[in-house]
Amino acid sequence: MIRTVESEPHASAPVLAAYRYCEAVTGHQARNFAYGIRLLPTPKRRAMSALYAFSRRVDDIGDGALADDVKVTRLEDTRTLLARIRDGAVDEDDTDPVAVALAHAAAHFPIPLGGLDELIDGVQMDLRGETYETWDDLKVYCRCVAGAIGRLSLGVFGTERGARGAERAPEYADTLGLALQLTNILRDVREDAEGGRTYLPADDLAKFGCSAGFGGPTPPEGSDFAGLVHFEVRRARALFAEGYRLLPLLDRRSGACVAAMAGIYRRLLDRIERDPGAVLRGRVSLPGREKAYVAVRGLSGLDARHVTRRTVRRRA
Repeated sequence: MIRTVESEPHASAPVLAAYRYCEAVTGHQARNFAYGIRLLPTPKRRAMSALYAFSRRVDDIGDGALADDVKVTRLEDTRTLLARIRDGAVDEDDTDPVAVALAHAAAHFPIPLGGLDELIDGVQMDLRGETYETWDDLKVYCRCVAGAIGRLSLGVFGTERGARGAERAPEYADTLGLALQLTNILRDVREDAEGGRTYLPADDLAKFGCSAGFGGPTPPEGSDFAGLVHFEVRRARALFAEGYRLLPLLDRRSGACVAAMAGIYRRLLDRIERDPGAVLRGRVSLPGREKAYVAVRGLSGLDARHVTRRTVRRRA
């Protein structure tokens, strides 16, 4: 069982300022994520914002306009900073607010910081231009850039005392991360192609006549693009179904946070399924009112109760 602190950890003025910086980064750059973490109590919300801000720094290095050799150096510098955080060598008056906030969070929550090393590994895979022949190959990448985030987040959430099956919580958190990442890959398929990246497995692309790629607003001639999208949607739905088994293992507000974030992506998946070609014409997104509805639904516990009932029926 993964437990977290029960009371709010003390935070000095410099630490609070560092957290405020991380929360500003999160609110500005991660609106889907921010909808979820606002449902958390203050200590957990702050810790999650610190995790996001550090993760965002890693992603921005990979996605930025710097030369690849400079990116490699920056990533290694970030890995060195992570080692300092892990070793407790970041002081509260350090000039890097993200490091200060993450160091404080890691001192008060059992966050498996090695997951951030995995994230750096995943971004390095992007820099090497790796492609993926099979889903098993792609899963390795997805576990680095998304499954690891699920496991890191679980360190903040913790599990409920006495929750049956809590030992499998990291596995479910990892799987939910894969579901979110596969949804991202489908949503961003054209944007990634324009950036020279292909994430969908090559054998899936070949199966549906899409090996030529997605450089424009229409599918490759003669391809079954809708078939490809529906195939990947079914895969993502299976991952969501397994990952949602995490919800009953969490306290109400942590479960609401996860349900809100995952619910937004599930609704994105619904939109993509209804109109596969939309991902080639532009970025598929949800309006703010729909995200708010998903957040309220998560806070109500509807998704967690649904998963609990389904799990009980399976055991019966």
